[in-house]
Amino acid sequence: MPGPIQSLSRAAAILRLLAGGERRLGLSEVSTSLGLAKGTAHGILRTLQAEGFVEQDAESGKYQLGAELLRLGQSYLDVHELRARALVWADDLARAAGETVYLGVLHQRGVLVVHHVFRPDDSRQVLEVGSMQPLHATALGKVLLSYDPVARGELGEGPFEAYTARTLTTAAEVDAECALIRERGWADAVEETWEGVASVAALIQDRRRNPVGAVCVSGAVETVCQDGFPRPSLVASVRSAARAISRDLGAGRF
Repeated sequence: MPGPIQSLSRAAAILRLLAGGERRLGLSEVSTSLGLAKGTAHGILRTLQAEGFVEQDAESGKYQLGAELLRLGQSYLDVHELRARALVWADDLARAAGETVYLGVLHQRGVLVVHHVFRPDDSRQVLEVGSMQPLHATALGKVLLSYDPVARGELGEGPFEAYTARTLTTAAEVDAECALIRERGWADAVEETWEGVASVAALIQDRRRNPVGAVCVSGAVETVCQDGFPRPSLVASVRSAARAISRDLGAGRF
């Protein structure tokens, strides 16, 4: 049976070392602590940095854990506990709004739908759990872009794909929209991905106030919107559901 791969074992040791300290560590501290040559430690750190698992402070040159590693560490929560905690609230939201409800998390430069509650009517609908939605053109995606720096980094600088004439296609447009979303606390997308469809979304946070997902209501423009804007009652319902799910995840009152 093949033994462990030395470079991977060393990379894991570096990550554990950085995770165990309360401060950033320099190259000499890492190499000395683990008994590695400086060149070896530097090469592994550079690789981990390129993958987003380690970050280097620009002023001191010292290293700390990166956002990508922290995001991966929450993946179990994202796809399991998050969905479990959201089930009742998502069902209640769909009944109250009379619309489709989605729960989404950041995944591979897009939004992965991890829960889908059908619109409570007799129309034929297709389960969309496991489908992907674009970050820049959906309410779910724009919420994550607004609060999760990893999401914004994965989106890149554009230009972005135009799904309709309303799609935001430049980084400047997306960043301006994200600033507005952070100010008001919710996102909308009116015919930005699909003609005739509008959605409203709000952020879900964990007990550390980290962004772990988003919940949204989606439906026909004429039922979701009034005079071209999302109905205030619908916005209030989505935000209330997001707060309730976040509280169940330990975020407390916010």
